[in-house]
Amino acid sequence: MRRREFFIVLGGALANWPLAARAQQPAMPVIGFLGSETPALWASRLQGFRQGLSEAGFAEGRNVTIEYRWAEGHTDRLPALVADLVRRQVTVIAATGGTAVALAAKAANTKIPIVFNVATDPVALGLVASLNRPGGNLTGATSLSVQVGSKRLQLLRELLPTATVVALLVNPTNATLAETQSRDLQAAARTLGLQLHVLHASTEADFDTAFVKLVQLRAGGLVIGTDLFFNTRSEQLAALTVRHAVPTVFQYREFVAAGGLMSYGGSIADPYRLVGVYTGRILRGEKPADLPIQQATKVELFINFKTAKALGLTVPKSLLSRAEEVVE
Repeated sequence: MRRREFFIVLGGALANWPLAARAQQPAMPVIGFLGSETPALWASRLQGFRQGLSEAGFAEGRNVTIEYRWAEGHTDRLPALVADLVRRQVTVIAATGGTAVALAAKAANTKIPIVFNVATDPVALGLVASLNRPGGNLTGATSLSVQVGSKRLQLLRELLPTATVVALLVNPTNATLAETQSRDLQAAARTLGLQLHVLHASTEADFDTAFVKLVQLRAGGLVIGTDLFFNTRSEQLAALTVRHAVPTVFQYREFVAAGGLMSYGGSIADPYRLVGVYTGRILRGEKPADLPIQQATKVELFINFKTAKALGLTVPKSLLSRAEEVVE
C-alpha cells in the first residue's frame, strides 16, 4: 500500500473510532414502573421510589432509564400495561400500587424480576413462597396497613365509647383486600360490641353515595379501609368526613393534615423507597428469590385536635399521650 493511501485509511479509521466505541458501550438498564394511578397523584410516592434508587446507586437518566406505565385508576388496564413492559424487555418491573398491580405483574411474566409493594401478606396472596425466601422472580415490601385495621377500629371505639354503630369503607374492585378487611373488622367489631356496616366506593362519584348511606345508618364513626384508591384521595375524603361531621380514622397522616380526625399507620412514601432500593439491588445483579420481603414495623398515631373540638369530641388523655403528633 502506498504511503498516501495508508494515511487515508488510517485517518478514516480514527474518524470512525468514537462512533464504534459508543456503539460498543452497554445500554443503560431499563426499569418498567407500573403504577395504578397517575403521576399527579403519586408525587410523594415517586419521590420515595427515586430516593430508594439513589440509595442503591442509581439515578434516572444518569445510569438507568425508567419506562412509566399508568393505569389511571383503571385496574382492568393493568394486564395490557404489564404485557407492554414485558414486550419492551425491561430489566426489572417495579409493580407499585398494591395487590392488583402485583398480581397482574405476576400473571403476565415469570422471568423478568418484579419488585412489588402490598398492604397485606404476600404469601397469602400467592405472590411469594415465603417472606424470608421469596423464590421465583418476585420480591418486595409489605406494610402493616391491613394488619392494623382492627387497631384503627379500637382507637375509634376508645374515642367514641358510647357509639354502637360504625361503618367501614372498602373498594369492591380490589376484592381480595376488601374481603380481608371486611372479615377482620367484623370480627373486631363483635369483640368490641359494635355493629359494623360495610360500605363500598370504587369511584369518586361513589363517595357521596357512601356518605349519604352512612348518615342514614346513623353510624357513630367510620374506618376508611386500606386501598390505594382511597390513599390518593385523602384530602377529598377528609373534606367529606368534616362536611358530614363523621368521626373517622384513616391510614395516613395526610388525611389528618387535610382536616380528617385521626390516622394510624406508617409512612406513605417509605414502602416505595424500599421498592426503589430493591430495584437497584436487582439491577446490580442480586436475585429477587434471595431478597427477603421487607416489612414495615413502625406505625404512628396522628390526631387533629381542632377537628375533634369541631365535632364536639373529648379526646382521652390516653390517646393524646400515644399520639406521634396532635394537629392543633
